Amino acid sequence: MPPAASEKWAHRADLAESAINERHASKLWGLARTNLATVAWPPLAKERLFIRWHYWWQAHYLDCLIDAYQRRGTKTRRRRIADTIRGITLRNGGKLRRNRYYDDRAWLALALGRVARDNGLRTPKQLSDLEHSIMEGIDGLTGVLPWRVGETFYNVPSNGPAAIMMARTGRLDKAIETVDWVLENLIDDTGLVMDGLRMRMHGPEIVRNIHPYCQGVMLGACLEIVLDLRRRAGFTGDAPIEDFEDAERVDEAMPYITFIRSLVQAIAIEMATPSGVIDWDTGDGDGGLFKGILVRYLADVAVRLPMDSPANRATKKIARRLVMHSAESVWNHRLEVDGLPVFATDWTDDARLPHNYGLGPRSFAESTGMVRIAERDLSVQLSGWMLLEAAARIEGYVAESSAVKRGDQQPKQR
Repeated sequence: MPPAASEKWAHRADLAESAINERHASKLWGLARTNLATVAWPPLAKERLFIRWHYWWQAHYLDCLIDAYQRRGTKTRRRRIADTIRGITLRNGGKLRRNRYYDDRAWLALALGRVARDNGLRTPKQLSDLEHSIMEGIDGLTGVLPWRVGETFYNVPSNGPAAIMMARTGRLDKAIETVDWVLENLIDDTGLVMDGLRMRMHGPEIVRNIHPYCQGVMLGACLEIVLDLRRRAGFTGDAPIEDFEDAERVDEAMPYITFIRSLVQAIAIEMATPSGVIDWDTGDGDGGLFKGILVRYLADVAVRLPMDSPANRATKKIARRLVMHSAESVWNHRLEVDGLPVFATDWTDDARLPHNYGLGPRSFAESTGMVRIAERDLSVQLSGWMLLEAAARIEGYVAESSAVKRGDQQPKQR
């Protein structure tokens, strides 16, 4: 791939980063060396003062900052990452584990883990404590995490990111146990992942709702398990699976490889248009993040799934197509304000300008937030940024792979 083709998506991701940082990034209560993202643009007073701030949205904001730093590390990006970690810590009362929701904690643990593992930056002091607080929450009866403290609802949004964390931090057996619980209980007839299982007086009750981010985290968790099993068997890169000397590890990895293949296919059939654009109504609020999380882990499959079989190569191609066609659609449907993009919540439709942008007098409904324009929410804009970072990552990988084939450079470990 010509360099200009891969650089196009990096440039678009840069513009998405600039849009978020210019419209949303702000010091926490004016304190030096802090940064948080206001949860709406333009913000109301409670958002500007971080009365509303959404712990787990900030975790994904941090993840996006890390994506940008990985593409091109700069002092400005490094400083913003450090300031954001400090802002989250201070706004949460000094203790990162102070949150009732295990999915919130898991998302922040994943982002903080990337800070040290992937970028060589200073390990956040509370990361180990945060990870242990998640592990301590595992229910003794079911063996998995509840949605929140004191809850009897056990769902994929908590256990998916927690399983990714477990696999990345050497807790492979527990990651496998968690993923197996989902595979045994929460796969519907279409092959998609359902939301969770609620314990009732009369017994367990499946919550059959389908959300894009449930698919994403299960792709991510299964991929981490596969790659860790390969590493433990002494294999990295794309060596054929038949070459494994450790037959037990091969057998252990195959169910997760098979599930990745089938889930990517189900996503393409059930959650995307015929042209390959992710098309699922997620709206505003928390739902605004759901599709962004899905494409983050589709990109992980496109880049990191070993190319050791025709089936894997076909899966990587489908995952890449879903990300790239979605990114092209979102970019083509964007609005621009002061030269920077506003992304649509519906990736197949035009973005809408937030009502209270300031082009004229605001109505009472707009002033009080009664009118909901999804594009106003940080979550929606973060999903757009995640999508463009995913596209930039894939095209960077394709360009690198082409260079390796030509003999221009050595492959990187991913």
